[in-house]
Amino acid sequence: MGLEIEKKFLVKGEDWRACAVGIRYRQGFLNRAKEHTVRVRTDGTKGFITVKGPSVGAVRTEFEYEIPVEDADAILEELCEQPFIEKIRYRIPWGNHTWEVDEFLGENTGLIVAEIELSQADESFKRPPWLGRDVTGDPRYYNANLVSHPYRQW
Repeated sequence: MGLEIEKKFLVKGEDWRACAVGIRYRQGFLNRAKEHTVRVRTDGTKGFITVKGPSVGAVRTEFEYEIPVEDADAILEELCEQPFIEKIRYRIPWGNHTWEVDEFLGENTGLIVAEIELSQADESFKRPPWLGRDVTGDPRYYNANLVSHPYRQW
């Protein structure tokens, strides 16, 4: 079984941009139930389908599979809830980890979050200076919830 152990933080300031190169993502949801989500995502050249279980703190089950990008695009356009989540993802090495910083676009413009994947829930990590408040357990920041409650409407 796949497990995702992830912490999520708000990002403060602009210093993180100095070491960042981004890739544009589009993602949509086929299911956004509290108990599980089914997501389709593209990064321009690849497509993925992901099934996630409920979050228990920073831990949840996750299964992700690459699918043809053409199929992912068709699923996004024809089957996923609207609006899509659009964002630019930046991967930033820091300490022994790589942070993923998501700068949201469209209805979620203005929201920037940083995520770190850990091998254990209690694993220690080096905090970059641009890391803000921990929002790991706050459902407002779940991508699945940003579809129906976009950041611009908060």
